[in-house]
Amino acid sequence: MTRRILIVPVLLAMGVTAAGAQTTFEAPRLPDGQPDLQGVWDFRTLTPLQRPEDQADKLVLTTEEAAEVESQAAARTAAANAPSEVRTEPLPVGGNIGAYNSYWVDQGARIVDDQRTSLIVDTPDGRLPALQPGIELDVLSLGEDLPGVRPVRVRAAGIGADSYEDRGLSERCLLGFNSGPPIVPAGYNQNIQLFQTSDHIVILHEMVHDARIVPLDGRDPLPDTVRQWMGSSRGYWDGDTLVVETTNFTGKTASFNPSVSTAAGSGTTLHLIERFRRVADDTLLYEYTVDDSTTFTRPFTAVLPMKRGEAMFEYACHEGNYGLFNMLSGARVEEATFTSGQ
Repeated sequence: MTRRILIVPVLLAMGVTAAGAQTTFEAPRLPDGQPDLQGVWDFRTLTPLQRPEDQADKLVLTTEEAAEVESQAAARTAAANAPSEVRTEPLPVGGNIGAYNSYWVDQGARIVDDQRTSLIVDTPDGRLPALQPGIELDVLSLGEDLPGVRPVRVRAAGIGADSYEDRGLSERCLLGFNSGPPIVPAGYNQNIQLFQTSDHIVILHEMVHDARIVPLDGRDPLPDTVRQWMGSSRGYWDGDTLVVETTNFTGKTASFNPSVSTAAGSGTTLHLIERFRRVADDTLLYEYTVDDSTTFTRPFTAVLPMKRGEAMFEYACHEGNYGLFNMLSGARVEEATFTSGQ
């Protein structure tokens, strides 16, 4: 296997010590001597992917600012659960019934432990790098038909209802809101479960139920002509850090999805490097670097601490995917009604 090592001075260069503060932790080990990464890991967080523009020069929040962010999130959750917010009137027939409100999503209750203002730690401003000339960010709406082209690379939303190909990847039950790779917090079911042997690791997402099986035995990547929804992943140990490099993504996915309704570039040009390391009994540090010079003007890196979880919950929202069928069949009924002049 030819490994392309991308060295990015991330946390130490910024003076952020999420990993460094835990250097004395000794991870439990499996019989082969490697760190035991197994278990359920929860990646909900109030920390945004990108640093807010009004905090351009602020690497970390103060304790008081962090408490305020968490207090505001708790207030929003309480308001969403209040009896006065529960819908009692009938749903409008043929009208816009709206999308999820905060009752249905789970963004977590805390920011990351080191109180960073963004998950992105490299670029210097904590934001996505500029796109290359000619590359545009696809931004689609959850509720409207918009002009656009196939393939639709966003995770949710779409460009219309002429065909299943006009809908986002999660609506088609292909890839979840937050399943990646790389993993970007969004929506709910924000956890993974890791299973580990001496020559494989399995990264299980219940969000649309995706299992990524990563060989650790040094085999070569798949031929360039073979393209997959989650790419071709190969893993190896760098000390106590599991490094997973992934290429061979399909052009039907984006190079990166900043949110469920946005997409940048094509997966065909993405080289993704992920790192997993136990830094505490209850913390798995997940770091990823997006390296795609066709889409972005420079690589960027994000760091996401995952906390020990208790259980995985079934993602049955799309059982049989009746939603997609109903969406398309409803559009055909609407067209027939319009054509007949009724």
